[in-house]
Amino acid sequence: MGEILACLEFARGLRAEFPHSRLFVSTSTLAGRATAEQKLNGTADGVFFAPVDYVFAVRRVLRALKPSLVVVAETEMWPNLFREVRRSGAGLAMVNGRISDKALPKYLRLRRVFPAVLAAVDTILAQTEEMRQRFAALGAERVSVGGNLKYDFTARAAEAGSPVVQLMERVRPAKVWIAASTMADERVDEDDAVIAAWRTMRGVFLILVPRKPERFEVVADKLEAAGVRYLRRSRLGQDGVGAAPPEVLLLDSIGELGGLFGLADCVFMGGTLAARGGHNILEPALFGKTVIVGPHMENFTGIAEEFRAARAVVEVGGAEELAGAVEAVLAVDGGTGERARACAEARRGATARAVAAMREVYRVPRYRPAMPWYVAAWALARVWRWEGRRRQAQYYSRRRKLDAPVISVGNLTMGGTGKTPCVLRLAELLRERGRKPGILTRGYGRRSPAPVLALPLGAAVRTEESGDEAQIFLGARVAPVGIGADRYRTGTLLKEHFGADVMLLDDGFQHVRLARNFDVVLVDALNPFGGGEVFPLGRLREPVEALGRADAIVITRVEATDLGPAVERAVRHWNPRAPIFRARIEAEWWVEHRTGKHIRTEELKLEKAGVFCGLGNPQSFYRTLEALGTGYVDRVEFEDHHRYRPHELTRMAEQFRRSGATALATTEKDAVNLCDDAGELLAPLPLYWLKIDMRIEGEAELLAEIERRMAM
Repeated sequence: MGEILACLEFARGLRAEFPHSRLFVSTSTLAGRATAEQKLNGTADGVFFAPVDYVFAVRRVLRALKPSLVVVAETEMWPNLFREVRRSGAGLAMVNGRISDKALPKYLRLRRVFPAVLAAVDTILAQTEEMRQRFAALGAERVSVGGNLKYDFTARAAEAGSPVVQLMERVRPAKVWIAASTMADERVDEDDAVIAAWRTMRGVFLILVPRKPERFEVVADKLEAAGVRYLRRSRLGQDGVGAAPPEVLLLDSIGELGGLFGLADCVFMGGTLAARGGHNILEPALFGKTVIVGPHMENFTGIAEEFRAARAVVEVGGAEELAGAVEAVLAVDGGTGERARACAEARRGATARAVAAMREVYRVPRYRPAMPWYVAAWALARVWRWEGRRRQAQYYSRRRKLDAPVISVGNLTMGGTGKTPCVLRLAELLRERGRKPGILTRGYGRRSPAPVLALPLGAAVRTEESGDEAQIFLGARVAPVGIGADRYRTGTLLKEHFGADVMLLDDGFQHVRLARNFDVVLVDALNPFGGGEVFPLGRLREPVEALGRADAIVITRVEATDLGPAVERAVRHWNPRAPIFRARIEAEWWVEHRTGKHIRTEELKLEKAGVFCGLGNPQSFYRTLEALGTGYVDRVEFEDHHRYRPHELTRMAEQFRRSGATALATTEKDAVNLCDDAGELLAPLPLYWLKIDMRIEGEAELLAEIERRMAM
């Protein structure tokens, strides 16, 4: 629970820094989980128990989450977790790092083991210079001082309508003393010490807060035995205050204490009379409260020393001194609370430093199938690599050159990366510069007796004869389109029939049979490297080192993910010379399928849509819909380039109607793959498809580079 509370502002900072990423928080205790679920509600996408440090358990969690970054708080050094995170490709960081006085001798005895464990960590941000030296003594190399996240606690007072605040308004005590996080050891029971000290006072309301939930009943029995009028927080609103108001509130709740420090006139921090190493005094200090501690602050040595030096804390030597110290503080604070506030605020900023450091280690993850499929997939992937190299060498030997410059637009991964909108955008830009572009496309999945087609702008041809992507090119009316597996022949026809003087080769990075002047390679920021392995182990068509052949790299869909900078760093590893551009997908229009009417996206808000698509990367479509504020009640996915049959549309329409959909939404690519009479089959639900466009940052520079290469 302590680590959760310390990391609240850090978690909020991560959410702000990575707005497109999901944030999950793991804990290892019941109290920690309850606190995280309460305090991080609306910040974290999920809270779960951390897996035990066995390989099978850790791997299952990492495969499920596919994290880009794993952050460990304080001193959780688990060998299998660290190794598996490194193998997954995710970044690994430790924040708020500390090694207690008690733990240090044990760790030093294992100093031969820790270098191998800590080598997997990308960065360790230690709380203090002393802690940095302790990590270094264990073999950590990438360790620096980041400060203490606990200094960045935001003092949020309990809400006015909360039950405890309402109780205080009814009781109206003259003074309030909070005994926080009380504990016991074989020598001292702090609850006994607090109750005994309080019974010597008059007019002081005590809020007693045991550290562990299992102590709640024990402390209740102690109060009962002492004859104290007390009320349990869990029974507020049930028992009522009664004619004789309570003198003590037993706070038997989790995660509520931090907001109640604002009610206190004095705070005793538990775990300091009992030899438990102390607890965090920064929270009450940030409320400007005087904090009393015992002799045991070993877990917070640095904080304790700073507060002592600033005369911002009151120390007692034992339980017998507690009553006198509390009475003295309640009588005259002497400015100790304000000095405590100033001391705590002076060291803030660790959260900002930690969040900035996380950006540097945020990475593109790899995914790895589970056994035994992994072994078979690994072997098949080796065959795929070998066959790819063989065919590429064969095709290079037969490469043909068109009598016109060729600009290839392709990618490395299977599935969509935005090639079609990129080709259309480049065609538009070339036309604006007085060129006559032609588009060469294979026509995936087409069935036509003609091996090649050369079609003018806007030509009408059935999807079965052209393929779905060719239909989009034709509908855009920006360039004539050549369709066929033999791109050399189709390019020749486009030049002869329509005077095309530059060819845009769609999906051409692996089509090495046709010589090209310039290779533009698209990398989808949502799934940039297909798991880092070739098919079937991953989704790569060829190994990622093939990026070295690219003349320009365009990272697409940067508006939908936080991976952009990490993708750039990875790309630079494989290709240090090619310029890198960023591109975003922009939704231009909703098109009503039945009428062809174009509607501006801001004028049509679909709140209960049924969504269907057949794309290589459907997540890109969902992210676009979310950005538009489209709410969908159900969705159905098909394979890429799926041709929709009548019975599928009828079944989908019924499914969506049962889900409460009032309209249907799909993509332009799916719209051209619909069968005849699709509108009637889906009725009465109206169908809209999304017309998108691509905007490339630095388009002028990209075109200048292309034109320079075309002139060579």
